[in-house]
Amino acid sequence: MRPIDPGGHWLEAGITGLARQREWDAVATSDAPGSAGEEVEFVALADGRLLVNTDSGGAAPESLAAALEGAIDRPYRAFAVRRPELWTVGATAIETAELSFDRGDEFELVRDVDETSLRIDGMPTAEAVPELERIGEARSATYVVRARRLTGAVFEIEVEPL
Repeated sequence: MRPIDPGGHWLEAGITGLARQREWDAVATSDAPGSAGEEVEFVALADGRLLVNTDSGGAAPESLAAALEGAIDRPYRAFAVRRPELWTVGATAIETAELSFDRGDEFELVRDVDETSLRIDGMPTAEAVPELERIGEARSATYVVRARRLTGAVFEIEVEPL
């Protein structure tokens, strides 16, 4: 018996046994009103606030967030798309922190073995943000911390060890 030749499809997911990388931490559906093709992006904060990043049209982000209750803890970033019959909403957990530094909306702090550098809104600066340094140092001796303002003093934080 000859083995089956998968041909040019050998590397597709399912053939190799390698799963696709997960995109969402939670997925849900909602029957909230809306028109097919509408999209809504929002952030659900731990204190219960919803920050809508796109025009929600006729959709109520509260009902979309309610569909995710129990499936993911706040804070999270969600994206919803209206299909003909239902909304499909996917969410990814995020980390947030309150920073007292009120200059700029985006920060990138890099600490390697030789130096520490900070960019605020893409521009290098000699200023320091001790809160970001503490967040990075809690994870690794060398790191990159990115912070993006969500609202007021609340920032979305990403930390990656180097």
